[in-house]
Amino acid sequence: MSQRPIVVIAGGGFGGLEAAKALRRADVDVVVLDRENHHCFQPLLYQVATAALSPADVAWPIRSILRHQANATVLMAEVTGVDTRAKRVLTDKGPIAYDHLVLATGSTHSYFGHDEWAENAPGLKRIEDATHIRRRILLAFEQAEATSDEAERRRLLNFVIVGGGPTGVEMAGAIAEIARLTLVRDFRNIDPRKARVVLLEAGPRLLPALPEDLSDYAARALCRMDVDVLTGQAVTACDPGGVTAGGRRIEAATVIWAAGVVASPVARWLDVAADRAGRVEVLGDLSVPGCADVYVIGDAARVVDARGTLVPGLAPAAKQMGTYVGRAIAARVAGEAPPEPFRYRDYGMFATIGRRSAAAVFGGVHLKGLVGWLTWCVAHVYFLIGMRNRFVVAFNWLWDYVTLQRGARLITDVPAPAAPAVAEPERKSVAAR
Repeated sequence: MSQRPIVVIAGGGFGGLEAAKALRRADVDVVVLDRENHHCFQPLLYQVATAALSPADVAWPIRSILRHQANATVLMAEVTGVDTRAKRVLTDKGPIAYDHLVLATGSTHSYFGHDEWAENAPGLKRIEDATHIRRRILLAFEQAEATSDEAERRRLLNFVIVGGGPTGVEMAGAIAEIARLTLVRDFRNIDPRKARVVLLEAGPRLLPALPEDLSDYAARALCRMDVDVLTGQAVTACDPGGVTAGGRRIEAATVIWAAGVVASPVARWLDVAADRAGRVEVLGDLSVPGCADVYVIGDAARVVDARGTLVPGLAPAAKQMGTYVGRAIAARVAGEAPPEPFRYRDYGMFATIGRRSAAAVFGGVHLKGLVGWLTWCVAHVYFLIGMRNRFVVAFNWLWDYVTLQRGARLITDVPAPAAPAVAEPERKSVAAR
């Protein structure tokens, strides 16, 4: 058995993987834990859910990613707690000892106290979520084609997306494109273009993390795609028949939740305080107060960097935190001076709305329309892991753009995934999510 320090990294998302890679030359043994065997590129999950990409296009085996890192071991296990006194991570495969611990377990859906809505309004965090939503969307058109009840047909062709952040905006635009472009000649008894797509946002505007002019542009672009954009409309009820929002009832067979997230139960595992979103407030070196050998990064952490900036829950932020923590642990093990407190570098925020349409703020410049869309495409392809995935996704986007087709329109016979009790590795988003 090696006597080197053991660094346990819980979560194979962007932050966890970057932390592991930053330790590749350190004199430590790295153990990466994740309850899935793959890293999922969450910003493009909505494209899996809307049949533009296949699951394998946005995911990559964690073992394959780290196969050349001799000091890294990957274990498929679900974290259930942390014993800081005994310095052990508790998992469904048994306890694992650590000398340094990095918690990068991300976030999951927040239904704001109405977890019973999860069954009727699935969120989008995992591959299983995406394929389940894809099944529901495509089945709605198939069932509408088969029914002779006009009221039921209208309900089946109503699609409601709850939440006007990037995920909600992207889902609304993608479903509208499916109905008005992809499926328009595929059915005989229905006109897919009559499908109604409703985007509900409780706040006063879409994309609140972006400047107001880009929010207005996104709303106008969606309206041109015949998406009903309803702001200031909080959902008060959700059932198999539809939703109630702002005092009005919307009958719909398909409801998709994109309204909020809550951090994984890291605060409960560590028995420390958390903010309203469940995030642990960490110190400047991203360690937990009172636990110098425990670090929290990504969506599970509330990070205020050295300049006083509240770090957003984006993929670049998670990657930067992972790299920082990996280097900090390596310096500590080597007896070197610790790095300066963490500082976040803002690489911009993006949200695509549809073909040739996106809103982005990049380096202080506001981009929209075709230029914003091309910037969004380049950024997302760049952040994908593996040349194969980058090539496949770029080719699929080009093919879909030219042919107006979506090649992953498969209805697979899988049960609806249960609402996760523990969050997935960092939400990964190149855009704010």
